[in-house]
Amino acid sequence: MSTLFQIALWVVVIWFALIVVVTAVLMAVDARRKHRVDVTEEVTFPRLPPISEKLGDSTVTLYTYGRDLFGAMLAEIRGAQREIHLESYIWKGDALGEEFKRELIAAAERGVKVHVIYDVFANLVVRRSFKRFPPSVHVMRHPWFTPWIFVLRIRKTGRDHRKILVVDRKVGFVGGYNIGSDYATKWRDTHLRVEGPLTWELNNAFVDFWNAHRRADQPQLLDTGDIEWEPRFRAHRNAPIHLSFPIRNMYLDAIDRASIRVWITQAYFIPDRDILAALLRAAGRGVDVRVIVPEVSNHVLCDWLSRGFYSQLLRGGVKILLFQGAMVHAKTATVDGRWSTIGTANIDRLSLTGNYEVNAEVIDEGVAAMMDRIFENDSSATRELTLEEWSSRRTMARFSEAVLVPLRPLL
Repeated sequence: MSTLFQIALWVVVIWFALIVVVTAVLMAVDARRKHRVDVTEEVTFPRLPPISEKLGDSTVTLYTYGRDLFGAMLAEIRGAQREIHLESYIWKGDALGEEFKRELIAAAERGVKVHVIYDVFANLVVRRSFKRFPPSVHVMRHPWFTPWIFVLRIRKTGRDHRKILVVDRKVGFVGGYNIGSDYATKWRDTHLRVEGPLTWELNNAFVDFWNAHRRADQPQLLDTGDIEWEPRFRAHRNAPIHLSFPIRNMYLDAIDRASIRVWITQAYFIPDRDILAALLRAAGRGVDVRVIVPEVSNHVLCDWLSRGFYSQLLRGGVKILLFQGAMVHAKTATVDGRWSTIGTANIDRLSLTGNYEVNAEVIDEGVAAMMDRIFENDSSATRELTLEEWSSRRTMARFSEAVLVPLRPLL
């Protein structure tokens, strides 16, 4: 073994050890912080009532408060007459989760065809009894583990991170909200509802996933064509099984077209090289580029990986707005008052090239105006991080950011 190889090997071993130590310290500090937080404390943040806009023969409604959204979703489930398709990454077994479960079972008992998908890994901490359904409800449990990972068959892996509800193929919902009581009042997120012919986009996304992953004993869903062609609305779907990741390309195309503003809200912001470069190019040509992220999210490691990009972004003219007082979990963007996206994909590696995701893309000035209004409302609960403040951060923080760089491709 050559001396050069031995040195390289020791560098890798030491770096790996540093990553483990830094990660452990950050998680321990974060755990102490969370332990000190009063879970019963009321969380307040600026929010808007549901706002709507016509889009062709359909109506698009945006929700920024979970209680409003879940009330609307449950009302649709209670009124269902033929069919319910529900897909959720996280579905907590708390009071709200139980209410959703009861209403779905009641719908199935009155003859509605109910199909449910949830991700097993995301719900490992949910009690087993909650995840039992009667045979009248068709349930797909997206597996938490697959042996394909051992032979690096990435297309056979990937979490189902999507959140979709479609009722009677007339009303559909998509966005960042998982199902759980805390999300109803304590998290700031964004969800879209579409009523009318454009619901086909979300229904087709559910049907294609179900038919591609169902067991032999599970029913195949009817895959209908769409007689309505509305180019201003699309549900883009990342599908690892097909090595198809259009959401990333959607973002790159929109950012490259920007001439006035790019306003992004992200729970976990870890851009890859191309998206980072696109944002910096946009800011360099005078575009108003702003990114809202939580000052402290529910995933401390994501926070620190995100902070590793702040120096480049701030020096390049991108404004970073740190959301205060609540966890902002939205995955949205609006460009030039014309283009918008609302969906489930974060701007990170897992969402853009790893997980099953779905984002609605809307090219419409009316919807973009609603998105701009939401962004401005959220901005009132942020503080802007300045380059001067960021440059004066502690040496230990800089060290931690540098040590964690190799983890970026994993998250």
